[in-house]
Amino acid sequence: MNLKLQLERLFAASLQQLTGLPDVPAQVARSKNPQFGDYQVNGVMPVAKRLGRNPRELAQQLCQQTPLGELASRVEVAGPGFINITLANSFLDQSLNAWRSLPLLDAAERPLTVVIDYSSPNLAKEMHVGHLRGTIIGDAIARTFEALGHRLLRQNHFGDWGTQFGMLITHMQEAAQGLPLGSQLRDLEQFYREAKQRFDADPIFAEKARQNVVRLQSGDANCLAMWREFIATSVEHCEELYRLLDISLERSHMMPESRYNERLPGIVAKLESQGLLTESAGARCVFLEQFQGKEGEPLPVIVQKSDGGYLYATTDLAAIDYRCNELAADRVLYVVDARQSLHFQQVFAVARQAGFATSDCSLEHLSYGTMMGKDNKPFKTRSGDTVKLVDLCHESIERAFAIVSSKNPDMPEKERRRIAGAVGIAAIKYADLSKNRNSDYVFDWDTMLSFEGNTAPYMLYAYARLCSVWRRAGVDLAQFQAAVAVKAPQERELALRLLQYGEVVETLAEDCLPNQLCLYLYELAGSFMQFYEACPILKAEPAEQSARLALAKATTRTLAAGLELLGIRPLEQM
Repeated sequence: MNLKLQLERLFAASLQQLTGLPDVPAQVARSKNPQFGDYQVNGVMPVAKRLGRNPRELAQQLCQQTPLGELASRVEVAGPGFINITLANSFLDQSLNAWRSLPLLDAAERPLTVVIDYSSPNLAKEMHVGHLRGTIIGDAIARTFEALGHRLLRQNHFGDWGTQFGMLITHMQEAAQGLPLGSQLRDLEQFYREAKQRFDADPIFAEKARQNVVRLQSGDANCLAMWREFIATSVEHCEELYRLLDISLERSHMMPESRYNERLPGIVAKLESQGLLTESAGARCVFLEQFQGKEGEPLPVIVQKSDGGYLYATTDLAAIDYRCNELAADRVLYVVDARQSLHFQQVFAVARQAGFATSDCSLEHLSYGTMMGKDNKPFKTRSGDTVKLVDLCHESIERAFAIVSSKNPDMPEKERRRIAGAVGIAAIKYADLSKNRNSDYVFDWDTMLSFEGNTAPYMLYAYARLCSVWRRAGVDLAQFQAAVAVKAPQERELALRLLQYGEVVETLAEDCLPNQLCLYLYELAGSFMQFYEACPILKAEPAEQSARLALAKATTRTLAAGLELLGIRPLEQM
């Protein structure tokens, strides 16, 4: 159910009839202040200005002509031409009572094919905190599109090809000393660090590494065998983290750089056939007028190096060609660090120019900021090293265990460990998702594990408190079917908030900003707490108790569904 969309359609149809203008939007928004009603129509004033009419008069006519029926208890014109709408309690009752037998979300009227590229770690080393945001944000967005009934295709664009693998293969060859490669790769980060140090310090090693890159790209059997073993071990590390973080990426979603390798000569050939390639310092480049440096010099998109090697831009063009033309995507979403913004602007522009992207396919870079330490610098260990993602997860779980143990010292350790595992992972995810993805944010253990404020522990506690109501009432949640009957102001506030779930999720799919859903769930939990304190459930008379339990059931259902969209599993007990 989407109340906002329902109102927009009603008022837009009437506005078009009144003005004779086709496709005039009503611009309905939720009211920021309850004293101005529940929703506000803001589209009258620009239309009135366009027609040279008095906006208040047009707004009054629109109020009279729009067939709201029993939907609203009050509709009034305010200010220069706003229309304030207060929904009727009977409509809230009717809507919630119908909603209980329906899916929480309406299926998309026009299902889209959506390709989402997220997580995409570099398989040359272990996943670190720099991969956290793209993985968590991308997963929440993917779950949202699936819940709305779109055809969602996950693409984990692993970095598994390129110069660094020649370096790693050479280190494997020289450092093996008869040991199985799997035993050497238990600490991928350390292995990569050792190889990089040798590459930077030893010219002979560096030359061997470059030669191994050529052998690898030429299909040398020995190099390919070591490359495959390295990739297999790296992927296993990633999958362990995905399981720990409850990320919905699977091996079938892998679409690494190497998969596009055979397509790259064709990409370059097509660019050349269209006259888009220019040679610059031996490299083959595309220059587009809209991309210039600070001094006005043209910025190239290099697609082939002077030695014949390909770059990230070439692979990304091949990926766009595949996603738009073979997967027939309507939207292609790239959940990638904001520092790659120029890269994607250029690649998208070249893809459009060359026809790799179809005209009806939307290419979108969903950028995100950096996770910062309390010193407002990128989050690192005290020694200045990059923090491994697995270490961050385990530390969060241990910190959560200490908090759970302090609050429930008599609970069996096994149960405390189970709760701490859920709370620790949820805290990491929610701390990230509750922030606008376009902004940097400061990682703070105390804040993210707090039971106060817009945090995972608070949200999980709110859900657990709901579950305790059902246990104490002795009622089976799944079988309970009583109707809602809104009376008290707190009941009305909660009912209205519940009915706004659909519009929040649909807006998330449009804007791809999960923090909107986090804020909604936090406000929903707050509305329930106010309702719970003002409107006793267990001590109420039977009829009133049933109506209030019906509101509690709708809240339980909605809160659980919203948390699951974020990739957080609710807890029935804390």
